[in-house]
Amino acid sequence: MGPLWALSVAGALSVAGALAGHDGSQRAGPPAALDAGTRCGSVGHDRGVDCREVRKHNSSDWCRFVRSTPDCRLDGGFLDYLGGAFCAFPAALLPLPVGFYVLWLLYLFVILGVTAEKFFCPNLSAIATNLKLSHNVAGVTFLAFGNGAPDVFSAVVAFSDPRTAGLAVGAVFGAGVFVTTVVAGSIALVKPVTVASRPFFRDITFYMVAVFLTFLVLYFGHITLGEALGYLGLYIFYVFTVVLCTWIHRWQHGDRPPHPGPQEPVIPTDAEEQESSGSNCGEYGEEYRPLLPYRETSLQIFRTALNPLDQRKWRRKPWYWRLFKVLKVPVELVLLLTVPVVDPDKEDLNWKRPLNCLHIITGPLLCVLTLKSGAYGLYQIQGVFPVWALVTLAGSILALIIFLSTCNEVPPKYHCVFAFLGFLSSAMWINAAATELVNILRTLGIIFELSNTVLGLTLLAWGNSIGDTFSDLTMARQGYPRMAFSACFGGIIFNILVGVGLGCLLQMTSGLVVVKLEPDSLLVWILAGALGLSLAFSFVVVPAQCFQLGKAYGICLILYYLAFLCVALLTEFRVIHLTAT
Repeated sequence: MGPLWALSVAGALSVAGALAGHDGSQRAGPPAALDAGTRCGSVGHDRGVDCREVRKHNSSDWCRFVRSTPDCRLDGGFLDYLGGAFCAFPAALLPLPVGFYVLWLLYLFVILGVTAEKFFCPNLSAIATNLKLSHNVAGVTFLAFGNGAPDVFSAVVAFSDPRTAGLAVGAVFGAGVFVTTVVAGSIALVKPVTVASRPFFRDITFYMVAVFLTFLVLYFGHITLGEALGYLGLYIFYVFTVVLCTWIHRWQHGDRPPHPGPQEPVIPTDAEEQESSGSNCGEYGEEYRPLLPYRETSLQIFRTALNPLDQRKWRRKPWYWRLFKVLKVPVELVLLLTVPVVDPDKEDLNWKRPLNCLHIITGPLLCVLTLKSGAYGLYQIQGVFPVWALVTLAGSILALIIFLSTCNEVPPKYHCVFAFLGFLSSAMWINAAATELVNILRTLGIIFELSNTVLGLTLLAWGNSIGDTFSDLTMARQGYPRMAFSACFGGIIFNILVGVGLGCLLQMTSGLVVVKLEPDSLLVWILAGALGLSLAFSFVVVPAQCFQLGKAYGICLILYYLAFLCVALLTEFRVIHLTAT
């Protein structure tokens, strides 16, 4: 329960900071300062005073500086991290709130991973099944959205604020360099891989085009509405290309499933690898099924559905799995209460009548209380009746109707609607966690006087890529290195095209016609150049090795990333800089 304790302390710090800094003055106006690494805002935007200058003042003036500087205002989010760090404690105890924020930062990555893996992706899969999409279309659209949800939401949240745009640029490019070097190189070290030539050329070509477009946007210093739509249009064209290539391949091979390579085993069928995420008896075979017909009551169904721990699985797992599971239990319990999950692979589609009826209330209530940090949910209609109370009342009536008109054993015909509700609810959870994540990273950047770009290419990129790293390496160890290697280049295309395109497009909805993306430091160019160079290296080396990749290729990629990281950090700390002529 350490992360929850850290969360409670972080919340207390934020509240204490708000009380300590309260002087009856008006709230700070719109943000004026922009990120030193990448500026993003409307044309003619005033830079004002940078909040990172707070450490240059006397410690007695820190709180007043944070409260009076518009650039120190954290838009969105539920906690005032800057107030908690600079107003709640004396300067000598500044490492204390920083420690709590780091723990909370790590736990936010856990929240993002659990929400995406166990709630967001399953509902997207159910939606794709109900829409009768092919596996290829679903893979490059819904599955890519599910796997890249933390990255995309973090980028969208960062792009929504001009001061944190550097986080988005650093995270998108930094994650690209990390995945295409460290992850791809580790796969080659774990198990030699034979790369499929045509998918490799297709994915890396689209990726290089996306990086080149972003390089041009940074060079010209702005992105227009047409260019933002062009990012999304390029991804749609990529989806069309994947579908077309798959159709041509099937036509050439007589619509037969492709045979695995000499180094890859046959992928097991659903029946061979079937493992439910719940605590149903079918997970452990027929020996756990009751001998006599047994019908659970609604209360028993509700209690079982809310239990994130399975005692039988708990006994078979090692200690580190149990420790991580204990950390995830509070998150899973809250998500189970607010997010429905539809599972097309189960006979009952994961229909839990009492819990699903509760979701009719908690799901919409969650959406209105997390949208714009609860501003819409707390709005009072005619100054009397709050929106959250109206949503609760309407949800209660609808939940009662559904409970009385359905039974526990058979899901209703409209059960697929719960997949859309689960998708929306989990998306709001991911968006809320991503907002807090961006605010913490910005706070840490202000405390340590670091640019948002270096925080994005390190902490944010590593945190968002850690799940992909473990899943790809596990896939490679189990005998599927080709699939894991393809995921390194195919999955991240979605992140850069949709992350940049959708992030800037949403910022334009506030009335901007042109969004500025002006790199003010050498680090941004080093980051973009490093990603382009790593892609060019793989584009040349992989065909030169006849698509047979071994340990030498993996070592070169990892050494390349270490060299890039050293250059990036030396640039951030002004050891490497451009001399004025």
